[in-house]
Amino acid sequence: MPAAALYSLVKRILHFLFPRTCFACGCDLPWDACVFLCDSCEKGLKAAGPLICQRCGVTLTSGGAHCYNCRGSKVKTYKCSLIRSSFAFNASSRGLIHALKYSGADYLAQEMGKRMAVNFCKYPELAAAEIVMPVPLFPSRRRKRGYNQSALLARAFTKEMGLCVDEISLVRTRNTRSQTKLGRKDRLENMTGAFLCRHPNNVKGKVILLLDDVATTGATLEGCAAALKAAGAKKVFAYTFARE
Repeated sequence: MPAAALYSLVKRILHFLFPRTCFACGCDLPWDACVFLCDSCEKGLKAAGPLICQRCGVTLTSGGAHCYNCRGSKVKTYKCSLIRSSFAFNASSRGLIHALKYSGADYLAQEMGKRMAVNFCKYPELAAAEIVMPVPLFPSRRRKRGYNQSALLARAFTKEMGLCVDEISLVRTRNTRSQTKLGRKDRLENMTGAFLCRHPNNVKGKVILLLDDVATTGATLEGCAAALKAAGAKKVFAYTFARE
């Protein structure tokens, strides 16, 4: 049997035993598919907006320049100047993020990081970024998961963009509670003082781009930005795969 035919047969057998399914809806994917979402869920990957807050990037349903939390003088109190995202957080993007974070599908980061790189050009306001820093995990949580999903995304993203990635300067000093069930106020309090820049010389005078999987209230990004600004960073932006 020719090698190509044998390879095809093996793939069909493996697909029969371990069928590949869409990470969002769970439907079967073709045995020879090189994708992670079905056609329907792939079309569901949409950008946030069309109108977004000029600072935090959340979708605005009633127009205007800023959301309630960034309106007026409040915009000047944030350490993270801009937050932008590749996609809105919906069933399609959630399926990929949850598989990456909670199901050990670390290989998804390569494709997700590439997509972030493709969509990055939509945000010229982030073009001044000099160094990319993934949001760090607390050491015990990283060991339990086996990897930091944000770091994997950052590696794939910077490989496509030709930017430098720094995974050592920013560290998480507290094993914070999960943000999932916390409200905005509690999220901000939970992340206050949770990060430290241990190599100030690497960030002093630089424009830093934080990179993470999803932005909800922006509390985690704000905690990171506060540590970087305290270390002398000129500006701190953030870019995530999805935006709630």
